[in-house]
Amino acid sequence: MNEASAAQKRAEEALAIERVVIATQQVRTTFTALQAQFPPEGSGQPSKLALQVLDVALQELEDAQMAFDGLLNDLLDGER
Repeated sequence: MNEASAAQKRAEEALAIERVVIATQQVRTTFTALQAQFPPEGSGQPSKLALQVLDVALQELEDAQMAFDGLLNDLLDGER
């Protein structure tokens, strides 16, 4: 493997980790916002939009984790 190829792979791995971190932060942010819709602050009836936003954030986190797992498995199998 040449140096450019190794650098490209490290960059891909860093982006995969960053994607997981950003997705985790987004889930945390959307969950916190959703919590505000429950007592004592809210009515206990979260908006459909808030639930959809959380669902999208959770899906992105799952997708990011799966992509990272794929990279990690490739590393462990010697394919990267």
